[in-house]
Amino acid sequence: MSMKRSKPVRSFGGSSAGLSDDPFTKAPVVEKTFTELTDGKEDDSFRPFDLGKRYEKGDLLAHSKFGKGVVTGVEGAKIEVLFADQMRKLGHAMS
Repeated sequence: MSMKRSKPVRSFGGSSAGLSDDPFTKAPVVEKTFTELTDGKEDDSFRPFDLGKRYEKGDLLAHSKFGKGVVTGVEGAKIEVLFADQMRKLGHAMS
């Protein structure tokens, strides 16, 4: 009868209690809420959304359907905008 041997568990130079010793583990990104990003901002600082304009991370915009939003990411012709109810992807000008 044959016996199967299990492979030894390898450790990457640290305790197995946490992932903090792993050099390939990124620190978790703590994202701010809509309220934290817009608290204290005046209404006139939100510019009307225009598909033909270019936006950058941190820009404040006012969408006719979704309301006030904050640009949280830019990926080519798409922007990620955090609105009060949820995150949405919208288009914007490339140049």
